[in-house]
Amino acid sequence: MSFSLPDFRRKWSCRGYMSAGAAMVTAALGLSLVLAEKAEARKYASPFDIFGLGTPRPRGSVHPARIPAKIPLPKPRPEEAPKAADETPPQTDGKPSPDKPNATKPAEAAPPPEKQVSACRLALTDEIAVAPSIPDIRGPGACGGEDLVRLEAIVLPDKRKVAVKPAAVLRCTMASAIADWIRKDMVPLATSLGSTISDLDNFDSFECRGRNRVVGAMLSEHGKANALDVRAVKLTNGQSIGLTDRSLSRDVRERVLHSVCARFSTVLGPGSDWYHEDHIHLDLAQRRNDYRICQWNVWDPLPQVAPLLPAERPEEAPPREVAAKSEAKPEAKDGADDEAAQNPPAPADKPAADRKKAQPHKPATKKRR
Repeated sequence: MSFSLPDFRRKWSCRGYMSAGAAMVTAALGLSLVLAEKAEARKYASPFDIFGLGTPRPRGSVHPARIPAKIPLPKPRPEEAPKAADETPPQTDGKPSPDKPNATKPAEAAPPPEKQVSACRLALTDEIAVAPSIPDIRGPGACGGEDLVRLEAIVLPDKRKVAVKPAAVLRCTMASAIADWIRKDMVPLATSLGSTISDLDNFDSFECRGRNRVVGAMLSEHGKANALDVRAVKLTNGQSIGLTDRSLSRDVRERVLHSVCARFSTVLGPGSDWYHEDHIHLDLAQRRNDYRICQWNVWDPLPQVAPLLPAERPEEAPPREVAAKSEAKPEAKDGADDEAAQNPPAPADKPAADRKKAQPHKPATKKRR
């Protein structure tokens, strides 16, 4: 078996392996040269390294003379100085400060700000009325109001109390108007009748409804706590001043009419509609140009004594049938009387036939004198 050089090169060629090894040796030598150059360049600053990123600079040693001997502290806060808002007292014994809530407990909600008291509420004191304030009413719908009170009694100037039965839920302005009306108008009226007021009959105050309780009607002033229905004012002597009572004196009811129409913007009574025939509606509704409504007809009083009845029929009176016949023929009776006067009755001993023959058949004539 013979081998030749060309055949050896063709079958077992090492040219590729030799070229790859040469390339690796060349790369290793170049990398060593580059690293050597970088190490040498670190000793000198690069002229184009503006920010000093290329060459790290060695840190210099701190000179002990540059460190101050004592750092100056701020002066202590004087005792008379006001405390800062964010300053909190130090905690002692590991207990949290009472002013600062504990971190483990949730912070409580801040209470709502107090509502400012109205001028009406300040004026409506206990010397005028017993009317504690109640919370505002919100809804349903547009019903409700603010600055509400529960009018329980009205205090008169002599410290006596007029009870409102039942207690009325009203706005403060409406309650104040009712108190002034009782104190200044109704008390003198009751005094003229010889008594004093004890109770005020409240027929209706706050009620969320439409006008006259009609479904779908406009919201009534009762739904706004701005109206009061009154039926009567009771006196201490037991008498009751019914505002729509026709048996009461007309002068008394007219005095009440003039007083309420001067104080309230709406007055509805008998004659306005059939909803107010047995009570009086009072409210302080605000209208354009201060328009007022006063519809109350003071009817005349009913007769105190019933009309006279016919007298009873006497026992000796004739039966009604005979009396009716006699009244139906008065002319015939008068003619019979005239005939009886002209022809006197015959004697009783003669028969009736003889009496007929004895009577002449002649026309009646008048005698001349």
